[in-house]
Parts: sequence; structure tokens; C-alpha cells
Amino acid sequence: MFDRRTVTAMLAGSVVAPKFALAKGGKQKSALYSGVGNELTHYEVDSAAAELVKRGSVKMPGGIQYAWPHPSKKYLYVTSSTGGPGFNPGPGFPPDQHNLAAFRIGPTGELSPHGDMVRLRWRPIHSSVDMAGEYVLVAYNFPAGISVHKIKGDGTIGAEVSQPDDLEKGIYFHQVRATPHNKTILVVARGNNPDGNKPEDPGSLHVYGFHKGVLSNKRKIAPNGGYGFGPRHLDIHPTRPLAYVSIERQNQLIVYQLTGDGDLLPEPLFTKPTLADPGHKFPVQSAGPIHIHPNGKFVYLGNRSGVTANIVPGVEQVDGRKVFTGGESNIAVFAIDAKTGEPNAIQHADIHAAHPRTFSLDASAKLLVAGALAPTAVREGDKVVDLPAGLSVFRVGPDGRLDFVRKYNLDVGSYTQWWSGMVALT
Repeated sequence: MFDRRTVTAMLAGSVVAPKFALAKGGKQKSALYSGVGNELTHYEVDSAAAELVKRGSVKMPGGIQYAWPHPSKKYLYVTSSTGGPGFNPGPGFPPDQHNLAAFRIGPTGELSPHGDMVRLRWRPIHSSVDMAGEYVLVAYNFPAGISVHKIKGDGTIGAEVSQPDDLEKGIYFHQVRATPHNKTILVVARGNNPDGNKPEDPGSLHVYGFHKGVLSNKRKIAPNGGYGFGPRHLDIHPTRPLAYVSIERQNQLIVYQLTGDGDLLPEPLFTKPTLADPGHKFPVQSAGPIHIHPNGKFVYLGNRSGVTANIVPGVEQVDGRKVFTGGESNIAVFAIDAKTGEPNAIQHADIHAAHPRTFSLDASAKLLVAGALAPTAVREGDKVVDLPAGLSVFRVGPDGRLDFVRKYNLDVGSYTQWWSGMVALT
């Protein structure tokens, strides 16, 4: 572990990191999209009133997995799958079908298909676009892999770029991101917890060189061989060479230094617990998505609980129903030290639902919306209360803290709200 003086000296450099829907100025508008089953719904965002208004939707030939906007803000790239959790294929949905599609984003956020849909080999768990807007990057969890797809000049999806056969892989790839100068690609491999007689699968972070869409091996970070290390997502500081990594399986936030050539130094700068009560963890508790405020002063991370198929500590059977009895479903707010980059928890904001699988900030960074995965039954005293899936809306204060405003309940039926996110509009 580095001391404070060493860290301050190391952070003398600066980077410019991509922001999903964050832009300078408070007048920029955003659209919010929510994927339930195979339907991607567009909501108009009123940042001043902290309100969402449903406007329309588009459908994919499988469950919505992830989406990412082009840097121009003109196109949205969406992946879908009929495999994996959260989507039960019915009539008209052939099994094991996976796709990548481009949509044109209209002036108010409306979506329209743009070019031909591309068939993918496996279930895509995450996707993003490189910094230059030239390639769509897709991560697959099983088997773990990455595909790179050329973006044509008109924003439609072109040919897949062939990759070397010797790329080092991890277990259960979960996120793929380009670094600020577009020299490298960072991939998070979550690994898996032990299950019954099945031992733990180790997790890892992977740094790949990136040139004209082609990846090359650069570095693998796997402390203790990756055992006891289960990263999920990362975000990059907007002005400093720091990567903040959400460690799902251990409920931690770890900070790494990003070098000028896009590499990660393997020794963590800081390791912090994500939970308000880190000593009271349940098997159904896990750290989730992570986003840094565009001013670089705060980092937000989702703590997820609820939504489980098993009776484990924190879950009980009540009248034939599985009822959630403990854990945290909140957005943890960390203040980032201006000199060292150290994150310190200042708030854990309850989302008034269970399992915030995704959340995002609007273009003004004055509004945060968390997407709850699925309905969950919880115990409140001697009563059992149903918490629907939904969209929880918070105002973001100047001090980075979150103020809950309202929740929009969603009837997801047999599906889940697998992805949601803000996109800044032109």
C-alpha cells in the first residue's frame, strides 16, 4: 500500500475519461432508457422537476443486455440475448440467439433502427464504444471472450475485427472499457463464488493493447491468484489517472493507478468497504455498478441485495414465498480526496427497492436514477411487503449526497429490468 505522499506524487498526470451521459453545463438534456425483457423504453428526463415521462419503446429479438452511446450522441448500440438470466424465451424467441443493433437517437431521445442487426456468437453481458467512436466492444461471460466490431462512417455496424488466438482470458468477463487515450482496453473478469462442491473461480483485471481494433496481451492483475477477488465494473476518473473498481464478490471498492500508456499498476492504492455495515454481510449481498461524478469529487457505487432463488441467511420462507430479511440495496456515495484520490464513504442512500443492477447520472449530473432489477418481498416488522421493480430518482447535491425524490414502479412480469441508463442528447 502506498502512503499519502507517494500517491499524491504519482497522480501528477491527468486523463480525460469517457462519460456515459455526463456533459458540461446544466442545460444539456438527457434521455433515460430502461430494458425490461426484450423492450427498451425511452423516458424523457426533466432534471429540474426530477421527473421521468414515458415516451415510446423499441424491441429486440431477445432480452436487453446492455447499451452504449456513440461519442457523437447520434447512435445507441444495444445488445440482446435469448439466453442468460432475466429473460425466458417464449414462442417467437428461438433459444441461444444473440444480437447487436444500432439505433439512431432522435432530438428528444426517440430511437429508430439504424442499419442491419449483427448476430453474435454468445450471450453479450456488456458492451461499450471506444473513445474514437470507431468500434463497438462486446464482452461475453461464458465462454469468456471479447469481440470488436467496426463502426462505419454513417454509424451503422460493420465487420467484426479478427483477433489473435493467444489472448489471455479470465473467468466470467463482465465489462469492457477503452482507456482515455484509446491505447488500451480494460476488461473485468468477475470469477464465481464457490457453490456446493464447486470451488471458487478466481477473478482478474485484464489490460489489452488496442490498435486499429486489434487487441494484444499487456497485463493481468489477479491478487492471490484471483481468489478472494471478484471485480464487476470499473470507472475512470475524469481528470486524474485513477481507475475505481467495484469488487462484487467481496463488497469492496479498490482504486488503481492508470499509467500514461493505458496500463494499470497492479498494487492497489486504496481498498474500501462498500457497505454501510460491512461486518454484517449476507450471501445475497454484492457490490454492483460504479460511476464517478464528472467533477471528479465523488464516486457512486450500487450495493445490491434481494432477488434470490435460494433460502440462505437473509432469506426466509413465509407462506410458501421467499422473503428477504436483511442486507443493503443502496447507492453508496464516496467523497474523493482532492490530493490523493482516496474515496471515503459519506452516505448510503436507500433506493426504496431491491437490487440496483444499474444506475446513471443525467447530463447535468444533478439527477441520479437507479434501476431495480425485479420485485422482492421483504419483511417489515411482522408484515411482508412487496417492493416492485422500478426507477428510483434522486437529486444530487453540491456535496455529492443523494436526496430521494420518487420511485416509478415497473411491472416487469416474468422478466427483469436488466439494464437502464441515461444518454446525453445533442
